[in-house]
Amino acid sequence: MRKLIYYVACTVDGFIAREDGSFDCFLMEGEHFADLIESFPETIPGHLRDALGVSAANKLFDAVLMGRATYEVGLKIGVANPYPQMKQYVFSRTMKESPDENVTLINGDAVAAVRELKEQAGRDIWLCGGGALAATLFPEIDELILKVNPVLLGSGIPLFAGVVGGNALQLAGSKTYSNGFMLLHYRVKH
Repeated sequence: MRKLIYYVACTVDGFIAREDGSFDCFLMEGEHFADLIESFPETIPGHLRDALGVSAANKLFDAVLMGRATYEVGLKIGVANPYPQMKQYVFSRTMKESPDENVTLINGDAVAAVRELKEQAGRDIWLCGGGALAATLFPEIDELILKVNPVLLGSGIPLFAGVVGGNALQLAGSKTYSNGFMLLHYRVKH
């Protein structure tokens, strides 16, 4: 069975973006960046792949899930098909149709949709964001891979915008970089 993995950048105090959705506070260069591109090449948006020299095939994921607000980050700059190298799903209760034929809109039961996706053959599924969708899908999240940036925001969009319970996490791996960036990999014990 495929796993649902919440692979996301966050601050030390647990925010995935500022309150306005911006994420300019995250480290976009440094030794960690090359490691992330090497390990997770499919998570680099299609419109940035050539500029960053990314041509590697997908290693971990072949599908990506996004909430409406996460998807709209790219849409605002004219990117309607952000991850052409994967199957893309946007979860929204307000969008009536997908802006791109390569992006599947899901406006029904998110948990049921993810359970169905997990049953299909393929690589693991990347939960890209956001916090509200992550809270809704928490019962289906198998692993967290957190890109922890050495920043404190104090407020913003939380990693989970809602109650997710008192589940324990098992550390599966970690790496700390000289610039203070940490990559933390956890398995969720449901």
